[in-house]
Amino acid sequence: MVPPSLGMAAWALVTGVAMVKSGLSVWTATAMTVLVYAGSAQLAALPLIVAGAPLAVLLVAAFCVNLRFVIYGAHWRRYFGHLPRWHRLWLMYFAVDLNYVLFVRRFPEPRPQPEQLPYFWGGAVWNWASWQGASLLGIVIADRVPTQWGLGFAGVLALLGVTYSLLSDRKTWIAAGVAACAAVAAFSLPLKLNIVAAIAAGVAIGLLLDRSFPGAAPERA
Repeated sequence: MVPPSLGMAAWALVTGVAMVKSGLSVWTATAMTVLVYAGSAQLAALPLIVAGAPLAVLLVAAFCVNLRFVIYGAHWRRYFGHLPRWHRLWLMYFAVDLNYVLFVRRFPEPRPQPEQLPYFWGGAVWNWASWQGASLLGIVIADRVPTQWGLGFAGVLALLGVTYSLLSDRKTWIAAGVAACAAVAAFSLPLKLNIVAAIAAGVAIGLLLDRSFPGAAPERA
């Protein structure tokens, strides 16, 4: 978890700085980073808040950005479905992309095993601490960090690594390519709606491929 978490920490630092520079108070930004704990949703919401977008638009954008966690949760249920609901909800607060990627690599067979919870918590706590620490630091020193530093690029590199790990077959490669093209084509849409368009396009082509080739064995691209 340590090498990729360094990139995530840089992204968290940028997120903390961005929240304060967008006009949020220190206490509001702190509450957002602790309660939301979703960097992509936070960054998607900030320009909408600055632009004065309706609350419904803000909520839909954050929901769409985090739709991937519905898939993660459905897969994780095969491992943790036997646990009490309160325990599963507690696990899902700490669940992030990096935890999911490393977890399914460590436990490719979807069945409960005794060592899964310790493995999950080891990665989740480290990631949470590195994210929150860097984000809170960004909130505190926001006025002293020039935006020209471009620290967000480290977070982009970390996310690219996670994304590549999730591209396991031709279907996911095609869906990712379509989503990327849709994001670029719709870049001129207001309120960052090109993100929503990209998600919708990726999900649509993924569902279409699954229905068209339901029995196709996964192939590495």
